[in-house]
Amino acid sequence: MSKRFVLVVMLLLAMVLSSCKPAEKLVKEVHLRFGADPPTVDPNLATDTTSVQCDFLLFMGLTKQDLNTVEAKPWLATGWKVSSDGLTWTFTLRKDVNWVRWDPATQKAEKKRAVTAHDIEYSVKRAANPETASDYAYVDYIIKNMQAVNSGESTDLDSVGVKALDDYTLEFTLAEPAGYFSAIAGLWTNYPVPREVIEQFGEKWTDAGNIWTCGSYVLDSWEHDNKIVFKKNPYWFDAKNVSIETISYAIVVEDSTAFAMYENGEIDYCAVPLPEIDRVKADPVLSKEFIVAPQLCTYYYGFNTTKPPFDNVKVRQAFSHGIDRQKLIDTVTKGEQKPAKTFACPGIFGTPAEDPKFVGISFDPAKGKALLAEAGYPDGKGLPDITLMFNTSEGHKRIAEFIQSSWKENLGIEVKVANQEWKVYLKTVQEDAPQIYRMGWCQDYPDENNWVLQVFHPTKSANEPKWSGPDADEFAK
Repeated sequence: MSKRFVLVVMLLLAMVLSSCKPAEKLVKEVHLRFGADPPTVDPNLATDTTSVQCDFLLFMGLTKQDLNTVEAKPWLATGWKVSSDGLTWTFTLRKDVNWVRWDPATQKAEKKRAVTAHDIEYSVKRAANPETASDYAYVDYIIKNMQAVNSGESTDLDSVGVKALDDYTLEFTLAEPAGYFSAIAGLWTNYPVPREVIEQFGEKWTDAGNIWTCGSYVLDSWEHDNKIVFKKNPYWFDAKNVSIETISYAIVVEDSTAFAMYENGEIDYCAVPLPEIDRVKADPVLSKEFIVAPQLCTYYYGFNTTKPPFDNVKVRQAFSHGIDRQKLIDTVTKGEQKPAKTFACPGIFGTPAEDPKFVGISFDPAKGKALLAEAGYPDGKGLPDITLMFNTSEGHKRIAEFIQSSWKENLGIEVKVANQEWKVYLKTVQEDAPQIYRMGWCQDYPDENNWVLQVFHPTKSANEPKWSGPDADEFAK
Protein backbone atom coordinates (compact mmCIF):
# COMPACT_ATOMS: atom_id res chain seq x y z
CA MET A 1 0.00 0.00 0.00
CA SER A 2 1.27 3.47 -0.79
CA LYS A 3 2.01 5.89 2.02
CA ARG A 4 -0.86 8.19 2.95
CA PHE A 5 0.04 9.99 6.17
CA VAL A 6 2.89 10.96 8.46
CA LEU A 7 2.11 12.26 11.92
CA VAL A 8 4.50 13.92 14.33
CA VAL A 9 3.26 13.18 17.81
CA MET A 10 1.74 16.15 19.65
CA LEU A 11 4.29 17.12 22.18
CA LEU A 12 4.69 19.86 24.42
CA LEU A 13 3.55 22.40 26.51
CA ALA A 14 0.83 23.24 24.64
CA MET A 15 -0.48 22.23 21.37
CA VAL A 16 0.97 21.07 18.16
CA LEU A 17 -0.02 18.16 16.01
CA SER A 18 1.85 17.29 12.83
CA SER A 19 0.33 15.42 9.96
CA CYS A 20 0.35 15.26 6.19
CA LYS A 21 -1.85 15.90 3.23
CA PRO A 22 -4.82 13.57 2.67
CA ALA A 23 -4.49 11.12 -0.19
CA GLU A 24 -5.94 12.13 -3.52
CA LYS A 25 -7.86 8.86 -3.76
CA LEU A 26 -9.77 7.25 -0.92
CA VAL A 27 -8.84 3.68 -0.05
CA LYS A 28 -10.89 0.87 1.44
CA GLU A 29 -8.43 -0.17 4.14
CA VAL A 30 -5.99 1.75 6.32
CA HIS A 31 -3.24 0.48 8.59
CA LEU A 32 -2.54 2.66 11.63
CA ARG A 33 -0.68 2.31 14.90
CA PHE A 34 -1.36 2.56 18.61
CA GLY A 35 1.60 3.12 20.92
CA ALA A 36 0.03 0.86 23.56
CA ASP A 37 -2.68 -1.75 23.83
CA PRO A 38 -6.00 -0.05 24.65
CA PRO A 39 -6.69 -0.63 28.37
CA THR A 40 -10.40 -1.00 27.54
CA VAL A 41 -13.11 -0.27 24.97
CA ASP A 42 -15.81 -0.04 27.64
CA PRO A 43 -17.00 3.61 27.43
CA ASN A 44 -17.74 3.78 31.15
CA LEU A 45 -14.17 2.75 31.97
CA ALA A 46 -12.17 4.61 29.32
CA THR A 47 -9.89 7.42 30.48
CA ASP A 48 -6.94 7.37 28.08
CA THR A 49 -6.74 8.61 24.49
CA THR A 50 -6.17 5.14 23.00
CA SER A 51 -9.31 3.67 24.57
CA VAL A 52 -11.35 6.75 23.72
CA GLN A 53 -10.22 6.61 20.09
CA CYS A 54 -11.61 3.08 19.89
CA ASP A 55 -14.87 4.18 21.49
CA PHE A 56 -15.25 6.99 18.94
CA LEU A 57 -15.40 4.30 16.25
CA LEU A 58 -17.66 1.88 18.10
CA PHE A 59 -20.27 4.11 19.75
CA MET A 60 -22.18 7.37 19.40
CA GLY A 61 -22.63 10.13 21.93
CA LEU A 62 -25.61 12.45 22.22
CA THR A 63 -23.43 15.23 20.78
CA LYS A 64 -20.08 15.59 19.07
CA GLN A 65 -17.73 18.51 18.62
CA ASP A 66 -17.61 20.45 15.39
CA LEU A 67 -14.02 20.12 14.19
CA ASN A 68 -13.82 23.78 13.18
CA THR A 69 -15.76 25.57 15.91
CA VAL A 70 -15.45 22.95 18.74
CA GLU A 71 -19.14 23.56 19.46
CA ALA A 72 -21.31 20.66 20.57
CA LYS A 73 -23.51 19.53 17.68
CA PRO A 74 -26.35 16.99 17.62
CA TRP A 75 -25.17 13.43 16.98
CA LEU A 76 -27.19 10.62 18.54
CA ALA A 77 -29.49 13.41 19.69
CA THR A 78 -31.43 15.42 17.14
CA GLY A 79 -31.58 18.39 19.49
CA TRP A 80 -32.14 19.50 23.07
CA LYS A 81 -33.94 22.05 25.23
CA VAL A 82 -32.79 23.74 28.43
CA SER A 83 -35.09 24.97 31.19
CA SER A 84 -35.08 28.66 32.09
CA ASP A 85 -33.10 27.98 35.29
CA GLY A 86 -30.47 25.99 33.34
CA LEU A 87 -30.94 22.86 35.47
CA THR A 88 -33.03 20.61 33.22
CA TRP A 89 -31.71 19.46 29.84
CA THR A 90 -34.01 17.41 27.62
CA PHE A 91 -32.52 15.55 24.63
CA THR A 92 -34.47 14.05 21.74
CA LEU A 93 -32.80 11.00 20.15
CA ARG A 94 -32.56 9.73 16.59
CA LYS A 95 -34.77 6.74 15.79
CA ASP A 96 -32.54 5.19 13.12
CA VAL A 97 -29.56 4.00 15.21
CA ASN A 98 -29.39 0.32 16.11
CA TRP A 99 -27.24 -2.01 18.15
CA VAL A 100 -25.20 -4.34 15.97
CA ARG A 101 -23.32 -7.53 16.82
CA TRP A 102 -20.45 -8.48 14.52
CA ASP A 103 -19.52 -12.15 14.14
CA PRO A 104 -15.77 -12.38 13.43
CA ALA A 105 -16.10 -16.03 12.35
CA THR A 106 -18.65 -15.40 9.60
CA GLN A 107 -17.67 -11.76 8.93
CA LYS A 108 -21.34 -10.82 9.13
CA ALA A 109 -23.24 -8.22 11.11
CA GLU A 110 -26.45 -8.91 12.98
CA LYS A 111 -28.80 -5.99 13.59
CA LYS A 112 -30.27 -6.04 17.07
CA ARG A 113 -32.72 -3.58 18.63
CA ALA A 114 -32.82 0.21 18.46
CA VAL A 115 -30.59 2.36 20.65
CA THR A 116 -32.82 4.17 23.13
CA ALA A 117 -32.72 6.76 25.89
CA HIS A 118 -32.89 3.87 28.37
CA ASP A 119 -29.41 2.77 27.20
CA ILE A 120 -27.98 6.15 28.13
CA GLU A 121 -29.79 6.30 31.47
CA TYR A 122 -28.35 2.87 32.27
CA SER A 123 -24.87 3.96 31.15
CA VAL A 124 -24.81 7.12 33.27
CA LYS A 125 -26.03 5.25 36.35
CA ARG A 126 -23.54 2.45 35.66
CA ALA A 127 -20.72 5.02 35.64
CA ALA A 128 -22.12 6.51 38.86
CA ASN A 129 -22.13 3.14 40.61
CA PRO A 130 -18.85 2.88 42.58
CA GLU A 131 -18.82 -0.87 41.90
CA THR A 132 -18.18 -0.10 38.21
CA ALA A 133 -14.96 1.74 39.18
CA SER A 134 -15.37 4.33 36.44
CA ASP A 135 -12.28 6.51 36.81
CA TYR A 136 -13.83 9.29 34.73
CA ALA A 137 -17.19 9.39 36.50
CA TYR A 138 -16.23 12.73 38.03
CA VAL A 139 -16.83 14.44 34.68
CA ASP A 140 -20.54 13.87 35.42
CA TYR A 141 -20.49 15.39 38.89
CA ILE A 142 -22.40 18.33 37.45
CA ILE A 143 -25.39 15.93 37.26
CA LYS A 144 -27.60 15.97 40.36
CA ASN A 145 -26.52 13.43 43.01
CA MET A 146 -23.86 11.90 40.73
CA GLN A 147 -21.02 12.75 43.12
CA ALA A 148 -22.93 11.56 46.19
CA VAL A 149 -23.60 8.16 44.62
CA ASN A 150 -20.17 7.76 43.06
CA SER A 151 -18.40 8.64 46.30
CA GLY A 152 -20.54 6.19 48.30
CA GLU A 153 -22.26 8.91 50.29
CA SER A 154 -25.57 7.68 48.81
CA THR A 155 -26.57 4.22 47.56
CA ASP A 156 -29.66 5.41 45.69
CA LEU A 157 -28.78 5.08 41.98
CA ASP A 158 -32.25 6.27 41.03
CA SER A 159 -31.49 9.63 42.65
CA VAL A 160 -28.93 10.40 39.92
CA GLY A 161 -30.34 13.14 37.69
CA VAL A 162 -30.86 11.19 34.47
CA LYS A 163 -34.14 9.70 33.28
CA ALA A 164 -35.51 8.25 30.06
CA LEU A 165 -38.92 9.90 29.65
CA ASP A 166 -39.64 7.50 26.78
CA ASP A 167 -37.59 5.52 24.26
CA TYR A 168 -36.32 8.62 22.47
CA THR A 169 -36.43 11.38 25.11
CA LEU A 170 -33.81 11.74 27.83
CA GLU A 171 -33.82 14.22 30.70
CA PHE A 172 -30.84 15.34 32.78
CA THR A 173 -31.19 17.30 36.00
CA LEU A 174 -28.06 19.22 36.98
CA ALA A 175 -26.74 20.20 40.38
CA GLU A 176 -26.07 23.70 39.06
CA PRO A 177 -26.34 25.47 35.68
CA ALA A 178 -23.56 24.65 33.20
CA GLY A 179 -23.59 26.11 29.71
CA TYR A 180 -21.09 23.48 28.56
CA PHE A 181 -23.27 20.51 29.55
CA SER A 182 -24.22 19.76 25.94
CA ALA A 183 -20.58 18.75 25.43
CA ILE A 184 -20.42 16.70 28.63
CA ALA A 185 -23.60 14.86 27.63
CA GLY A 186 -21.82 13.65 24.50
CA LEU A 187 -18.66 12.36 26.21
CA TRP A 188 -17.82 8.64 26.06
CA THR A 189 -18.63 8.17 29.75
CA ASN A 190 -22.24 8.87 28.75
CA TYR A 191 -22.31 6.79 25.56
CA PRO A 192 -25.20 4.31 25.45
CA VAL A 193 -24.22 0.76 26.40
CA PRO A 194 -26.34 -2.44 26.02
CA ARG A 195 -27.47 -3.63 29.44
CA GLU A 196 -28.41 -7.16 28.35
CA VAL A 197 -24.96 -7.84 26.89
CA ILE A 198 -23.16 -6.51 29.98
CA GLU A 199 -25.35 -8.63 32.24
CA GLN A 200 -24.77 -11.71 30.06
CA PHE A 201 -20.99 -11.50 29.66
CA GLY A 202 -19.79 -9.30 32.54
CA GLU A 203 -16.24 -8.04 32.00
CA LYS A 204 -16.06 -9.97 28.71
CA TRP A 205 -18.89 -7.99 27.14
CA THR A 206 -16.36 -5.99 25.10
CA ASP A 207 -14.70 -9.08 23.57
CA ALA A 208 -14.95 -9.43 19.80
CA GLY A 209 -18.04 -11.50 19.01
CA ASN A 210 -19.80 -10.50 22.25
CA ILE A 211 -19.89 -6.72 22.01
CA TRP A 212 -22.81 -4.77 20.58
CA THR A 213 -21.91 -1.41 19.09
CA CYS A 214 -23.80 1.47 17.50
CA GLY A 215 -21.09 3.55 15.84
CA SER A 216 -19.71 3.64 12.33
CA TYR A 217 -17.49 0.60 13.00
CA VAL A 218 -17.67 -2.78 14.72
CA LEU A 219 -14.93 -4.68 16.54
CA ASP A 220 -13.62 -7.47 14.30
CA SER A 221 -10.63 -8.73 16.29
CA TRP A 222 -8.36 -7.78 19.17
CA GLU A 223 -5.05 -9.55 19.60
CA HIS A 224 -3.86 -7.90 22.79
CA ASP A 225 -0.47 -6.18 22.51
CA ASN A 226 -0.40 -7.00 18.80
CA LYS A 227 -3.31 -5.72 16.72
CA ILE A 228 -6.90 -4.45 16.87
CA VAL A 229 -9.14 -4.40 13.77
CA PHE A 230 -12.38 -2.53 13.10
CA LYS A 231 -14.80 -3.18 10.24
CA LYS A 232 -17.39 -0.84 8.77
CA ASN A 233 -20.82 -1.17 10.38
CA PRO A 234 -23.16 -1.96 7.45
CA TYR A 235 -26.23 -1.06 9.51
CA TRP A 236 -25.01 2.34 10.67
CA PHE A 237 -27.49 5.10 9.79
CA ASP A 238 -24.95 6.89 7.56
CA ALA A 239 -23.02 3.86 6.30
CA LYS A 240 -23.22 5.02 2.68
CA ASN A 241 -20.83 7.85 3.53
CA VAL A 242 -18.25 5.64 5.27
CA SER A 243 -15.75 4.78 2.52
CA ILE A 244 -13.09 2.95 4.57
CA GLU A 245 -14.11 -0.67 5.09
CA THR A 246 -11.34 -1.74 7.48
CA ILE A 247 -9.22 0.13 10.04
CA SER A 248 -6.36 -1.90 11.46
CA TYR A 249 -4.17 -0.70 14.35
CA ALA A 250 -0.83 -2.37 14.98
CA ILE A 251 0.21 -2.15 18.63
CA VAL A 252 3.77 -0.84 18.42
CA VAL A 253 5.33 0.75 21.50
CA GLU A 254 8.40 2.43 20.04
CA ASP A 255 8.12 5.33 17.61
CA SER A 256 11.28 4.23 15.79
CA THR A 257 9.80 0.81 15.01
CA ALA A 258 6.53 2.34 13.84
CA PHE A 259 8.32 4.85 11.65
CA ALA A 260 10.36 2.06 10.02
CA MET A 261 7.06 0.30 9.31
CA TYR A 262 5.74 3.50 7.76
CA GLU A 263 8.75 3.90 5.52
CA ASN A 264 8.36 0.23 4.53
CA GLY A 265 4.72 0.79 3.58
CA GLU A 266 3.31 -1.37 6.39
CA ILE A 267 1.34 1.42 8.07
CA ASP A 268 -0.11 4.59 6.59
CA TYR A 269 0.06 7.11 9.42
CA CYS A 270 2.47 7.34 12.30
CA ALA A 271 4.46 9.39 14.76
CA VAL A 272 7.86 10.64 13.66
CA PRO A 273 10.50 9.85 16.29
CA LEU A 274 12.08 13.00 17.68
CA PRO A 275 15.57 12.15 16.32
CA GLU A 276 14.10 11.75 12.82
CA ILE A 277 12.32 15.10 12.56
CA ASP A 278 15.25 16.95 10.98
CA ARG A 279 15.69 14.17 8.41
CA VAL A 280 11.98 14.18 7.59
CA LYS A 281 11.99 17.95 7.08
CA ALA A 282 15.02 17.68 4.75
CA ASP A 283 13.76 14.68 2.77
CA PRO A 284 12.19 15.69 -0.60
CA VAL A 285 9.48 13.04 -0.28
CA LEU A 286 8.80 12.82 3.46
CA SER A 287 8.79 16.59 3.87
CA LYS A 288 5.75 16.77 1.57
CA GLU A 289 3.92 14.30 3.77
CA PHE A 290 4.70 16.21 6.94
CA ILE A 291 2.21 18.74 8.33
CA VAL A 292 2.17 20.66 11.58
CA ALA A 293 -1.26 21.67 12.88
CA PRO A 294 -2.62 22.86 16.25
CA GLN A 295 -4.34 20.61 18.75
CA LEU A 296 -5.98 21.56 22.04
CA CYS A 297 -3.64 19.57 24.26
CA THR A 298 -1.02 20.16 26.92
CA TYR A 299 1.91 17.88 27.74
CA TYR A 300 2.83 18.25 31.38
CA TYR A 301 4.62 16.94 34.45
CA GLY A 302 2.65 16.65 37.67
CA PHE A 303 3.87 16.59 41.27
CA ASN A 304 2.52 14.26 43.94
CA THR A 305 1.90 16.74 46.75
CA THR A 306 1.89 14.02 49.43
CA LYS A 307 5.50 13.04 48.77
CA PRO A 308 8.41 15.19 49.96
CA PRO A 309 9.78 17.51 48.81
CA PHE A 310 6.74 18.31 46.65
CA ASP A 311 4.48 18.78 49.62
CA ASN A 312 6.09 22.25 49.63
CA VAL A 313 4.69 24.66 47.05
CA LYS A 314 7.99 26.55 46.83
CA VAL A 315 9.77 23.39 45.72
CA ARG A 316 7.15 22.77 43.04
CA GLN A 317 7.56 26.32 41.78
CA ALA A 318 11.35 26.04 41.87
CA PHE A 319 11.33 22.93 39.68
CA SER A 320 9.02 24.63 37.19
CA HIS A 321 11.29 27.70 37.03
CA GLY A 322 14.18 25.36 36.23
CA ILE A 323 12.79 24.24 32.83
CA ASP A 324 13.55 26.13 29.62
CA ARG A 325 10.50 25.07 27.63
CA GLN A 326 11.53 26.92 24.48
CA LYS A 327 14.93 25.21 24.46
CA LEU A 328 13.19 21.87 24.86
CA ILE A 329 11.11 22.64 21.77
CA ASP A 330 14.06 23.95 19.77
CA THR A 331 16.45 21.11 20.55
CA VAL A 332 14.32 18.04 21.32
CA THR A 333 10.72 18.05 20.14
CA LYS A 334 11.25 20.29 17.08
CA GLY A 335 7.57 20.21 16.12
CA GLU A 336 6.74 23.92 16.38
CA GLN A 337 5.10 23.38 19.76
CA LYS A 338 4.36 26.36 21.98
CA PRO A 339 5.75 26.68 25.51
CA ALA A 340 2.88 26.66 27.96
CA LYS A 341 2.48 29.45 30.49
CA THR A 342 -0.91 28.09 31.59
CA PHE A 343 -2.33 24.59 31.92
CA ALA A 344 -5.24 25.19 29.54
CA CYS A 345 -3.90 26.11 26.13
CA PRO A 346 -5.05 28.91 23.80
CA GLY A 347 -8.51 28.26 22.35
CA ILE A 348 -10.07 27.19 25.64
CA PHE A 349 -12.81 29.44 27.05
CA GLY A 350 -11.65 31.02 30.30
CA THR A 351 -7.92 30.38 29.96
CA PRO A 352 -5.54 33.30 30.51
CA ALA A 353 -3.12 31.75 27.98
CA GLU A 354 -3.57 34.56 25.46
CA ASP A 355 -3.64 37.36 28.01
CA PRO A 356 -0.38 39.33 27.52
CA LYS A 357 -0.58 40.52 31.14
CA PHE A 358 -0.49 36.96 32.47
CA VAL A 359 3.11 35.80 32.87
CA GLY A 360 2.72 32.43 34.56
CA ILE A 361 5.84 30.61 35.71
CA SER A 362 8.72 31.39 33.37
CA PHE A 363 12.21 29.97 32.97
CA ASP A 364 14.10 31.63 35.82
CA PRO A 365 16.85 29.48 37.43
CA ALA A 366 17.85 32.24 39.85
CA LYS A 367 14.32 32.46 41.20
CA GLY A 368 14.15 28.68 41.31
CA LYS A 369 17.30 28.53 43.45
CA ALA A 370 15.98 31.24 45.73
CA LEU A 371 12.73 29.33 46.25
CA LEU A 372 14.64 26.15 47.04
CA ALA A 373 16.63 28.04 49.67
CA GLU A 374 13.43 29.48 51.16
CA ALA A 375 12.02 25.94 51.31
CA GLY A 376 15.06 24.79 53.29
CA TYR A 377 17.05 23.22 50.48
CA PRO A 378 19.85 25.70 49.58
CA ASP A 379 21.56 24.58 46.36
CA GLY A 380 19.42 21.46 46.54
CA LYS A 381 21.11 20.25 49.73
CA GLY A 382 18.96 18.04 51.93
CA LEU A 383 16.56 17.00 49.18
CA PRO A 384 15.42 13.35 49.32
CA ASP A 385 15.85 11.01 46.36
CA ILE A 386 13.52 12.19 43.59
CA THR A 387 12.06 10.05 40.80
CA LEU A 388 10.49 11.28 37.57
CA MET A 389 8.38 8.60 35.90
CA PHE A 390 6.95 8.35 32.38
CA ASN A 391 5.15 5.71 30.34
CA THR A 392 7.44 3.72 28.06
CA SER A 393 8.19 5.69 24.91
CA GLU A 394 11.32 6.85 23.14
CA GLY A 395 9.89 10.36 22.84
CA HIS A 396 8.92 10.62 26.51
CA LYS A 397 12.37 9.31 27.45
CA ARG A 398 14.17 12.01 25.45
CA ILE A 399 12.04 14.73 27.03
CA ALA A 400 12.57 13.30 30.51
CA GLU A 401 16.32 13.18 29.99
CA PHE A 402 16.35 16.80 28.79
CA ILE A 403 14.46 17.94 31.89
CA GLN A 404 16.60 15.75 34.15
CA SER A 405 19.67 17.47 32.69
CA SER A 406 18.03 20.91 33.01
CA TRP A 407 17.37 20.48 36.70
CA LYS A 408 20.96 19.35 37.21
CA GLU A 409 22.36 22.30 35.23
CA ASN A 410 19.95 25.02 36.35
CA LEU A 411 19.18 24.03 39.95
CA GLY A 412 21.98 21.64 40.89
CA ILE A 413 19.47 18.84 41.55
CA GLU A 414 19.89 15.14 40.76
CA VAL A 415 16.70 13.40 39.60
CA LYS A 416 16.26 9.74 38.69
CA VAL A 417 14.08 8.70 35.73
CA ALA A 418 11.97 5.54 35.47
CA ASN A 419 9.34 4.19 33.12
CA GLN A 420 6.44 1.73 33.05
CA GLU A 421 4.26 0.15 30.34
CA TRP A 422 1.16 2.29 29.63
CA LYS A 423 -1.55 0.24 31.33
CA VAL A 424 0.59 -0.30 34.44
CA TYR A 425 1.64 3.34 34.43
CA LEU A 426 -1.97 4.58 34.37
CA LYS A 427 -2.77 2.50 37.43
CA THR A 428 0.37 3.72 39.20
CA VAL A 429 -0.47 7.38 38.62
CA GLN A 430 -4.07 6.90 39.72
CA GLU A 431 -3.31 4.93 42.86
CA ASP A 432 0.09 6.12 44.05
CA ALA A 433 1.66 8.64 41.70
CA PRO A 434 5.43 8.98 41.87
CA GLN A 435 6.93 12.28 43.01
CA ILE A 436 6.94 13.54 39.42
CA TYR A 437 4.79 11.96 36.70
CA ARG A 438 4.33 12.62 32.99
CA MET A 439 0.85 13.09 31.62
CA GLY A 440 -1.04 14.90 28.90
CA TRP A 441 -4.47 16.48 28.74
CA CYS A 442 -6.54 17.12 25.63
CA GLN A 443 -9.81 18.97 25.88
CA ASP A 444 -13.03 17.00 26.22
CA TYR A 445 -14.91 20.26 25.84
CA PRO A 446 -13.39 23.72 25.33
CA ASP A 447 -13.96 25.23 28.75
CA GLU A 448 -11.48 25.96 31.57
CA ASN A 449 -13.69 23.82 33.82
CA ASN A 450 -12.51 20.73 31.93
CA TRP A 451 -8.89 21.61 32.66
CA VAL A 452 -8.50 23.11 36.10
CA LEU A 453 -11.47 21.62 37.95
CA GLN A 454 -11.60 18.20 36.27
CA VAL A 455 -7.86 17.60 36.47
CA PHE A 456 -6.84 19.17 39.78
CA HIS A 457 -9.93 19.54 41.98
CA PRO A 458 -9.44 17.57 45.23
CA THR A 459 -12.88 15.88 45.09
CA LYS A 460 -14.23 16.42 41.56
CA SER A 461 -11.34 14.98 39.57
CA ALA A 462 -8.94 12.03 39.58
CA ASN A 463 -6.77 14.25 41.84
CA GLU A 464 -3.51 12.72 40.66
CA PRO A 465 -1.51 15.40 42.55
CA LYS A 466 -3.26 14.16 45.72
CA TRP A 467 -4.30 17.64 46.91
CA SER A 468 -5.42 17.79 50.53
CA GLY A 469 -5.38 20.19 53.47
CA PRO A 470 -6.02 23.96 53.63
CA ASP A 471 -4.58 24.71 50.17
CA ALA A 472 -6.84 22.12 48.57
CA ASP A 473 -9.87 23.38 50.52
CA GLU A 474 -9.18 26.90 49.24
CA PHE A 475 -8.77 25.59 45.69
CA ALA A 476 -12.10 23.78 45.92
CA LYS A 477 -14.07 26.93 46.75
